[in-house]
Amino acid sequence: MTKKLADRVSALSPSSTLAITAKAKEMKESGIDVIGLGAGEPDYNTPANILEAAYLSMKEGKTKYTPSGGLPALKDAVIEKLNKDQQLNFTRQEIMIGIGAKHVLYTLFQVILDPDDEVIIPTPYWVSYPEQVKLAGGIPVFVESTQESQFKVTAQQISAAVSSRTKAVIINSPGNPTGMIYSPEELRQIAEVCKEKDIWIISDEIYEKLIYGSEKHVSIAQISDDAKERTFIINGVSKSHSMTGWRIGYVAGNKDVVGAMTNLASHSTSNPTTTSQYATIEAYNGPQDAVEVMRKDFESRLERIYPLLQAIPGFKVIKPQGAFYLLPEVSETAAKTGFSSVDEFASALLTEAKVAVIPGSGFGSPNTIRLSYATSIDLLEEAVKRIHSYVETNWKE
Repeated sequence: MTKKLADRVSALSPSSTLAITAKAKEMKESGIDVIGLGAGEPDYNTPANILEAAYLSMKEGKTKYTPSGGLPALKDAVIEKLNKDQQLNFTRQEIMIGIGAKHVLYTLFQVILDPDDEVIIPTPYWVSYPEQVKLAGGIPVFVESTQESQFKVTAQQISAAVSSRTKAVIINSPGNPTGMIYSPEELRQIAEVCKEKDIWIISDEIYEKLIYGSEKHVSIAQISDDAKERTFIINGVSKSHSMTGWRIGYVAGNKDVVGAMTNLASHSTSNPTTTSQYATIEAYNGPQDAVEVMRKDFESRLERIYPLLQAIPGFKVIKPQGAFYLLPEVSETAAKTGFSSVDEFASALLTEAKVAVIPGSGFGSPNTIRLSYATSIDLLEEAVKRIHSYVETNWKE
């Protein structure tokens, strides 16, 4: 018997990052020497002190249900982290712990959006933003950035995109897939527009600990009291502490909205995994040495791999300031190697050069590919060597 799927899921686009990663894994398991540059997770194991804290919590019998919005002790750890890192003060009622930042975002959209409400999303964007907005009945409104603008949109662009149906704007800094960072002045201008238009700000700060050079992370919630009141900070330990599989994220923001999110979670997920919550308490309260070790390693990989990518014919790439991605513009390379689209070029890199990259079309940036440098320097250099060789061999004037 064939049954029609609900409209809300029929219109969804599959995650390009997960699809490419799964294909590369399948090829590897069949014995093909594939180098994957697609995954959005650190290649480090979770730090030992965090593993130990999780183990001890289980030994002590801390394996039961917790409050839907998270353990009070974990909320307190998040509050202390936000005060220390961003000089922002929150209460427990303004914090919800979720099953990863993705789940927190999903829950937020479900709570704040009515049918046909609009959310402004700068491009390139993380693949799940528009899909989650659509799942909540909302409409994604895209505002385009370019390499020339360092993949950042302006306050003027956001202002022009606001309509009577606009509910929120998403700011992702450092960004995925771009790695670019909004400056305090750029954030101030955006905050002023949001105040004038009276819209929410959703600030995805999941890569805040992975910043390079002299750049510093600034949350838009730090700009002013008004900005803090209308901002939802989304963050977690997946990237900062190499805890992607533990699935713990959080939101900090308006207590009425956070309360509604907690109520929704109580009927959908009960609570985040108890052991993961105790691990995260240690992640935030324990030593942070491992976080800095990872950051420095990612920075050294970037310094090594960036000039090698620049040397590939047709690749146009700007140096990111954070995260662990590079987003070269490769439309000329695709055309010169015989392809009508960058998606086809990316597919050929996987099947012929045996390197998995993510086509930028999944991020709203169809002329680009995303490469993750969250893997060893030896594999990175070999992957870029393969791409370079493939391009030079197939280049046609």
